[in-house]
Amino acid sequence: MTYVAPIKDIRFVLEELLAVEETSHLPTFADTTPDVVAAIVEEAAKFAGEVIAPLNWPGDRAGVKWTDGEVATAPGFKEAYAQFVEAGWNGAVSETHYGGMGLPWIVNASIQEMFQAANMSFGLCPLLTQGAIEALAGYASQPLRDTYLANMVAGTWTGTMNLTEPQAGSDLAAVRTKAQPAGDHYLIKGQKIFITYGEHDMAENIIHLVLARLPDAPEGVKGISLFVVPKFLVNADGSLGARNDLRCVSVEHKLGIHASPTCTMAFGDNAGAVGYLVGEANRGLEYMFVMMNCARLGVGLQGVGVADRAYQHALKFAQERRQGRAPGSAAGSPIIEHADIRRMLGVMRTQTEAARALAYTAARSLDFANHSDDAETRARHQRRVDILIPVVKGWSTEMAIEVASLGVQIHGGMGFIEETGAAQHLRDARITTIYEGTTGIQSLDLVGRKILRDRGAAARELVADLRASAAAVAGRSGETWSVLAATAGEAADIVEELTGWLLASNDPARPGAAAVNILHAFGLALGAWRLVDMAAIAQTHLDAGDGDTAFCETKLASALFYALQVFPAARARRDAVTKGTDAVLALTSKLLTA
Repeated sequence: MTYVAPIKDIRFVLEELLAVEETSHLPTFADTTPDVVAAIVEEAAKFAGEVIAPLNWPGDRAGVKWTDGEVATAPGFKEAYAQFVEAGWNGAVSETHYGGMGLPWIVNASIQEMFQAANMSFGLCPLLTQGAIEALAGYASQPLRDTYLANMVAGTWTGTMNLTEPQAGSDLAAVRTKAQPAGDHYLIKGQKIFITYGEHDMAENIIHLVLARLPDAPEGVKGISLFVVPKFLVNADGSLGARNDLRCVSVEHKLGIHASPTCTMAFGDNAGAVGYLVGEANRGLEYMFVMMNCARLGVGLQGVGVADRAYQHALKFAQERRQGRAPGSAAGSPIIEHADIRRMLGVMRTQTEAARALAYTAARSLDFANHSDDAETRARHQRRVDILIPVVKGWSTEMAIEVASLGVQIHGGMGFIEETGAAQHLRDARITTIYEGTTGIQSLDLVGRKILRDRGAAARELVADLRASAAAVAGRSGETWSVLAATAGEAADIVEELTGWLLASNDPARPGAAAVNILHAFGLALGAWRLVDMAAIAQTHLDAGDGDTAFCETKLASALFYALQVFPAARARRDAVTKGTDAVLALTSKLLTA
């Protein structure tokens, strides 16, 4: 159950596909040279493999313990977190002003993938803290930033996001938690559920970001404000004061991520939990979306990470397990010699490679959107971030479930036995399509807020890039390049056709009925785009006689396999939209319950 980070693949995407060196030309990241990035990736891989990966399976077995409102994490987690903080990993992308490393998001994407692959339950704590830091850094007053950010960046304090309530679920318009003004602060009363790391023993303070309503707030999402509510109040000198009026009522017993405490939090059982307003009143959901956007990219990277971990696990088993006789092999050969095992491993590997490249592409654009000194460049990359984030979150996590399920299948009956560890990847992956917005919500975001709102501008920019990739390889000779050029061209056609279908739709119900199929089609098409580009780079190395020959040949094989075995599903998804959406609308609730 070991984990070895795929450093060659990660560095190929960073250095060859996405030219991470260009990010160092941004004023903020001048010190992030390729040598520095390579060293950081190596150190992160070492920490992931040696410190947190060994805790993954034992943590799943042990879970967390709730006793009278206190939560004890799995054995070893507290000590590993102390090492994590000491090494500075908690502040990878945070401002150096507050003690962070100040790394680009594209580099952080690789760090996040490795940490989430190594131990998703552990990785959730800093993932949520990072989102809370982003929200406070972007919208809190200077006194609040000065009070909380340095300790949160250091990891001495952790952060949470408190949105969901028992009656509300994903409908944040139904949030009922109240905030009553009380001098220079507010008194918060209400209950939140599904709060990741809402209570734990790894840090001395927990800083909750809580959505609540002021007494005069308008109804719906326009009446939600955002508050900082610390577990322990902070004195004027920065020391910890009294325990705030909040508590963990219980922890959930879940399908997966057993070592991550998912808490029900009660605020204000007595006088009220002291909280401080972030930014302006009634703009809390807007602020929280900053946190959610980073968290959605992080969850997409969780999908990539757990998929890669499941692939590694299945590959090792397939190399060692001997059963049957594959054509052309000796009796009792390893099952990897069986064609169908290789097919499943190919599906696992190539989809993971595609999702990794797409997620890192989004992260790179996030850096340019936030830090370029050219307004047009910032705007173009922001459009790219906006359209890619829901695809990365939605498609990558759905892919992770498929990959982890195939991992169980490759193990056969042993995959269904917990002790082999294959089942944990499937159980852990299952939540990624739900939290931080379900696949359905991501899909509605893609078609509504990202394609229809800008009338397809960002989608057309993607189409242009896909067509450029197709044109770049069209002149290469050989059947492989004929297939890859055609695949990139067809991927562009599918994205363009679905964008046009959305823009031409006059029925407001049709986009929602087609949204999930559109998201999957985009993911499959954009994954093909990235793999074709990587194949072209690999071929250039082969032609020049430099680089790792076996590695480059694998990139060619991956792109061809994906084009012929995975990408055809994009056509089916397109047809389900253009030919089958009316069938969704015709399937009324009356018919479903008849």
